[in-house]
Amino acid sequence: MAAHPTSPSDRRRPDPQLEPRLKAGLNKPIPSGRFRSIGLGLITGASDDDPAAIGTYAAVGASFGPSLLWTVPVIFPMMYAVVYLCSKVGQVAGEGLFAVIRHHYPRWLLFSILACALVGNVIEAGADIGGMAAAFNLLVPVPIWLMVVAISITVAILQIVGSYTLIRNIFRWLALVLLAYVGAAFLAKPHLATILKGTFVPHLRFDSHTLSMVVAIIGTTLSAYLYSWQSNEEVEEDISLGRRRLTDRLGSTREELRHAARDIAAGMLFANLVSYFIMLSTAATLFKAGKTDISTAAQAAQALAPIAGHAAGILFAVGVISVGFIAVPVMTTGAAYDVSQAFGWKHGLHFAPNKVKKFNAAIAVFTGLAMCLNFIGVNPMKALVWASIVQGISTPLLMFLIMLITTNRKIMGRWVNTRPLNVLGWVTTAAIFSASAGLFITWLR
Repeated sequence: MAAHPTSPSDRRRPDPQLEPRLKAGLNKPIPSGRFRSIGLGLITGASDDDPAAIGTYAAVGASFGPSLLWTVPVIFPMMYAVVYLCSKVGQVAGEGLFAVIRHHYPRWLLFSILACALVGNVIEAGADIGGMAAAFNLLVPVPIWLMVVAISITVAILQIVGSYTLIRNIFRWLALVLLAYVGAAFLAKPHLATILKGTFVPHLRFDSHTLSMVVAIIGTTLSAYLYSWQSNEEVEEDISLGRRRLTDRLGSTREELRHAARDIAAGMLFANLVSYFIMLSTAATLFKAGKTDISTAAQAAQALAPIAGHAAGILFAVGVISVGFIAVPVMTTGAAYDVSQAFGWKHGLHFAPNKVKKFNAAIAVFTGLAMCLNFIGVNPMKALVWASIVQGISTPLLMFLIMLITTNRKIMGRWVNTRPLNVLGWVTTAAIFSASAGLFITWLR
């Protein structure tokens, strides 16, 4: 999450005299007795396992059994690379990702990526709200339309009225509910030898259905909304430590970057394990029972109950609801951050609501649009396909820009990427471009 500087002068790029401080990373002293919070990576990782992603992983497990479990550990270093690079941008540049793009790249590029990001975020948030309502309906027989409205209002109020610290702490606790999927997988009683084979022995059929699901896994796991969110969250964290001016946030220390690297690695590992156990639970039950036609998380929860037991179905549904309360704000507030930074509006969760009216209005509008998608007859799965296509355009380009930013000494000073991180970053960029190309080929067929 990110807050913008409080005065117009803070929005300008740093004075050249500040460049030595940026390179040295000496301008961000740690307040006495305080350090960056633990769990920022956990929040980002949990938001990546949103209801739409849960539906994707469940569909893969139900369709292919354990044969694609190997894709989860393979994608873990890519998740780490994406989120850590964005974290570095926020910490070193002292601004969110879209603010950095605005200062250093052409406006046509900024607004093209912004448009794609907003469309993708709103559509996926709408699908997630619908998925949460459907999962809630499995637990309590409340009309789905009523739950869609209640969830949307609750999420909007939390973002507009809640402080950064409150939201951060709520998100960290909600993230732990995703451990329910570990329980659901064990209740499914999977066969150990089959699991080990699917995890450590890559198997890939080169047919359109298999390749499209692999593309879906990559696209879902490396979602574009994570990129700006992590950089914004780092800026908000800086402000919570008293670094309210841009000049106070410039640069970083080796200790802080190492702390962020460890925190992000732990958060991405957590998210990766959750993805693995979602896929495993449906592979061990629905695939085995021949129920391969699963397209949403709610369908998976409903189908699991009679096969793996009522407790497994409940755990699956509870996970969908809990992570939705993380993912939807990440998408809608993330969209508000992006548009605010693109237009230079004052923004941030640290400000009182009346100080950032445009920012809060953007949150309300994006949340309202996401809610309305559930009432205009749009099929949520088809909407997600279109969101994937839109993000298939913006995500590779955004990742490419992140690599350019994090190798640019004018922006990053001494904290440009190391050679190993550069290799991992460019491999990840190539994987995202390949996934997007595969998505378009699949779609055209």
